[in-house]
Amino acid sequence: MNTPISIREALDTPYSLTAQQIEFYQTNRYIKLKNVFNAETIAYFGTIISNKVAEMNKVTSKVDERDTYGKAFLQLFNLWREDEHIRQLVFSKRMAKIAADLMQVDGVRLYHDQALFKEAGGGITPWHADQYYWPLETDKTVTAWVPLQETPLEMGPLEFSAGSHQIVEGRELEIGDKSETVIEQRLRVTDFKHVIEAFDMGEVSFHSGWVFHRAGANTTKETRKVMTVIYMDRDMKLKNPENKNQINDWNTWCPGAVVGQVINSPINPVLY
Repeated sequence: MNTPISIREALDTPYSLTAQQIEFYQTNRYIKLKNVFNAETIAYFGTIISNKVAEMNKVTSKVDERDTYGKAFLQLFNLWREDEHIRQLVFSKRMAKIAADLMQVDGVRLYHDQALFKEAGGGITPWHADQYYWPLETDKTVTAWVPLQETPLEMGPLEFSAGSHQIVEGRELEIGDKSETVIEQRLRVTDFKHVIEAFDMGEVSFHSGWVFHRAGANTTKETRKVMTVIYMDRDMKLKNPENKNQINDWNTWCPGAVVGQVINSPINPVLY
């Protein structure tokens, strides 16, 4: 099955950001962008990614039998290595250029991708900052969060604490009950705006590695299907890992990379 030309074009046609949008991202370290992809493209990849997640998923327990992290979503990684069509989405020049433009860097390379499927009745995704897990030297990282359907508030869309990358407290916490409680309390005494908004079809958000974010429960009868792509500065260097999760990420997502050198492994290709 070949990907239709119209979809290949949608993946690579440049998306023009305004100076105001770039400034908004630099200030708040998140942004939501309308019409990054059209309905045809979202529907096409929604079907393919759903099929691949069903094939790869090893979780058999019911939602209510799992811990908080397990209730939050089914999480599958580096689908680009499993399916040639999904690879085309992950390698989209359109998205990669947005990532580079928002971070104000000359180019970006792939850190990894994740499918995050919050099942019907799935619980909250606790407050956390992604970069706790990443052995990366700078904060020039951004995650594209691509919903594969319209995502109303009842489905548990991504929520952001705008500008919270400035907070250091809570960065040392892995995602779970403690991170939800501690970070929630910390954010309550700050002026950072808590942004909770639905996502339209084709709307995509981008957030940096140190901005705090969470998602609500999925109270609908449908699975909330999301594909994510994590980008890093093309010149990103590996740092000395600071926790066991960063050691695991080094071995898993940057195999063979050397501390203090640019992460140029075979699975971290330059995308733009």
